[in-house]
Amino acid sequence: MAEFYTMKIAGLERNLKRFAVSDKLEIAAFILFGDTEITVAAATELLEKVPEFDLIITPEAKSIPLAYEMSRQSGKPYIVARKGVKVYMGNSISVSVNSITTQKEQTLYLGEDEAMLMKGKRILIVDDVISTGESLQAVRQLVSAAGAVEAAACAVLAEGDAVTRKDIIFLEELPLFFK
Repeated sequence: MAEFYTMKIAGLERNLKRFAVSDKLEIAAFILFGDTEITVAAATELLEKVPEFDLIITPEAKSIPLAYEMSRQSGKPYIVARKGVKVYMGNSISVSVNSITTQKEQTLYLGEDEAMLMKGKRILIVDDVISTGESLQAVRQLVSAAGAVEAAACAVLAEGDAVTRKDIIFLEELPLFFK
């Protein structure tokens, strides 16, 4: 029988299923895909907390609905840092990262058209959950490589040690579960 962690996010209660990521650690999985209600509510609350920005960037894939909704509500465009190079991306910029949820190294890519769009702009980094900060660091490197400046970094949830960070904006704390 699955265990759940119940929490309120943007005023809405959710039961997050717990999963083992190692023999000593479990996480409560926060999945935005398909949860339009929480995506809209979280986007609204985050936009109230972030400073002025010109453009949104998010790593592929779980935070794309949030970036889209924040883009829709703010009227500012969004870009996705991709997990693979597509033929239309031209001279892409890449950064490698280790993430707690993928449990392996992955590389994020930014196409040259997106990099040109970002150049000189204030960029809002958006993610669903910030945990180790590895994905955030990779996106920050992409922002810098594109000649842009970070306006802020935000997420719906901060997990584990990320809750003590002063360089991110988030709505709620998500604990880690040690065995």
